Amino acid sequence: MRGLRSLASLAVFGLVQAQDNIVFGPAFSLGPTKSWIREATTTLVLPEAPSPQEDRLALWPGMGTSGGDLIQALAVSFSDPAANCGASSGQWCTWASTLQGTQLGGKQVPASAGDKLVMHYKYNDSTGKYDQTVTINGEVVSSLSTSSGQAQGWGTAVEAQDNASKSTVAAHQYLDTTIILDAADLTFRDTLGLTDADSTGLTTSDNGKTWKVTTINIHEHSF
Repeated sequence: MRGLRSLASLAVFGLVQAQDNIVFGPAFSLGPTKSWIREATTTLVLPEAPSPQEDRLALWPGMGTSGGDLIQALAVSFSDPAANCGASSGQWCTWASTLQGTQLGGKQVPASAGDKLVMHYKYNDSTGKYDQTVTINGEVVSSLSTSSGQAQGWGTAVEAQDNASKSTVAAHQYLDTTIILDAADLTFRDTLGLTDADSTGLTTSDNGKTWKVTTINIHEHSF
């Protein structure tokens, strides 16, 4: 649960200047590790957007870092998706993003229920930055690179702001999650936290450097 709490303490995506209501739902979390995370990838299968769509409901896998940043590719349901990313009613907006005091972001693009969003974070030794991409159907649709220190934990979130804090979020999945540490850490498995979620388990085939989860199931949740 330590990883979940540390991510939640950072997890206010900066889409407006102030929020009256911010609540969090189901989550899967790992960390902090005794090492640090070099690379992480997962595939978010988008559920149906809440109906009606109220501002603002976000699904994201995030990494809290030693620099105090939150690397968090986002899928967000807005009350007016067309005004935010050109999406139609019922669609999501998705983009690469890092919370770094202010919200930094790549291009925002529409995405639909059933789309598989591959969200990939990788430390770049040549730049000292994390390179972040969001891919749909094999095409990179949004990217971002940020100097963020070293990632300490990884977790998913369901975050509701404003009127979305009264909504119901459909069950959804993260598939083929892989987290690669800088050095082996077998105690990483002991940091696993689940809140209204379940998974196929956490496995490693190289003594704790590479960790895999085939399926993470995030349960339906009403705030």
